[in-house]
Amino acid sequence: MKKFKEIVIGIFILSLVVFLIVTLFRYQSTKTNRELARRIAELSPRGGPPETIDGLRQAIALYETQIERNVREGAQTGVYWKILGIRLSDRGMHNDALAAFERAIYYNGDDPVIFYLTGVSAGKVAKDKVGFSANAMKEKEHFFTLAENAYKRALELDATYTKPMYGLAVLYVFELNRPAEAIEYLERFLSIQTSDISAMFVLASAYYLTGNSTRAIETYDRIITRTKNKEFRERALENIDLIRERYYE
Repeated sequence: MKKFKEIVIGIFILSLVVFLIVTLFRYQSTKTNRELARRIAELSPRGGPPETIDGLRQAIALYETQIERNVREGAQTGVYWKILGIRLSDRGMHNDALAAFERAIYYNGDDPVIFYLTGVSAGKVAKDKVGFSANAMKEKEHFFTLAENAYKRALELDATYTKPMYGLAVLYVFELNRPAEAIEYLERFLSIQTSDISAMFVLASAYYLTGNSTRAIETYDRIITRTKNKEFRERALENIDLIRERYYE
């Protein structure tokens, strides 16, 4: 008899727990739907009257599963476009890669990697504009601007992302003749990637092109002390000699 009572009590407790879980889930779902409905109503030009929120809440609850599926499918579609863009750029097909990255951004606009990759491909396309069409120079300028904006957007999304810092610096120093603007990004880059020799060479070039020969030589000295690569050391020493010949003799 005692065992029977324990079983009954156990079933009752289990049923109560299940009821509470279901009630809590429904409450959270209703709360989420109401918040989403309110957000949608607030985004409309006139805010939407209270009854609009209720109507939206009911519609969201009705199509909640379909909405979630569409959101997941949209995000996955963005991933596919990103992968396609990467494969196209790896094959040197940067015009087609840009089209793929544009679609990827449409679905996943908060992914800094896509914007960085867009910057890389846009820079490549700009360099390939050698004059086949009458508008080649305007197209060249357009794609360099696209590259710059894409790199900057990547950094807006992730301020510690070093690849677009380096991409911007190279663009400013070697393509757009704006070396002064590169220095900030290179210094930020090297504060994170402290031993990157390539970035040091670009920074030294930026200092040299802006007339700061002292900082250029200091950066080349930094390269010499940081690398064991004989070619890099010789190149840095040669550049120091060239600077000294030009500014100190």
